[in-house]
This record gives sequence, structure tokens and C-alpha cells, in this order.
Amino acid sequence: MLYKPEAHMLAKVQGSYWLVTGTWPFVHLYSFLWITGPKQDIWLLYTVSVLVCIIGGVLLMAGVRKNVTPEIKWLGISSAFGLAGIDLYYALNDVIRDVYLLDAAAEIFLVMLWLWNGDKCITKSTPTQ
Repeated sequence: MLYKPEAHMLAKVQGSYWLVTGTWPFVHLYSFLWITGPKQDIWLLYTVSVLVCIIGGVLLMAGVRKNVTPEIKWLGISSAFGLAGIDLYYALNDVIRDVYLLDAAAEIFLVMLWLWNGDKCITKSTPTQ
């Protein structure tokens, strides 16, 4: 029988990955551009990076607190799926470097783990009165 990862572990893994990749352009823009290629609009890179950091931070916090609700799970799935789609489309159409295909693979792997997880260790949301 294969081990299904618990939701809090998935949230910690994805959150950590997203925080690292999201802060990289702020920490060392030169190395980021050297690996990923030149960008027309650095402000747009920073905008995406901030959003990736915010989502990563929310996922990481939920994972550390072991409070992964269905909403957190779907935030992880949908955001990873969205980035994978962008990576694949633009890398395969030679708009961005092929290194983004590695990120797409990581994002797809995260989506598959979340879906495989099912409801294991998902905190049930309770409606507020």
C-alpha cells in the first residue's frame, strides 16, 4: 500500500517551494534573470513574485498549524495548475525559456499529490453564524 501524504505536509512543501521561488527575484535578480531569461517588464516579475510569496506563505502557515481546510487545498491545486498551464503554454511556444518546463513538472506533481491525498487530514470548514 502506498503512503498518501498528509495535507499539512503538502501545504508545507508547496508553501516552502513557492516562498523560495517567489523571493528569489527580490534576493538576487541577476541570477534569476540569468537562469530564466530576460524580462521586458521587471515590475510584472515583481508583481507575480509577490503573489507567489503570499500564496506560498498562506499554504506554509496552514501546513505548520495543521489547519488545511478544503479552501487551502483548492488554493494549492488551482494555483499550481494555473502556473503549470502558463509555464507549458509559453515555454512550448518559445516565449519563455525551457527551464520553465521544470517548474511546470513540479507544479503538476504538486497537483497530483493534492488530488491523490483526497481528504486525508483536511480540516473541515465550519460555517460561521
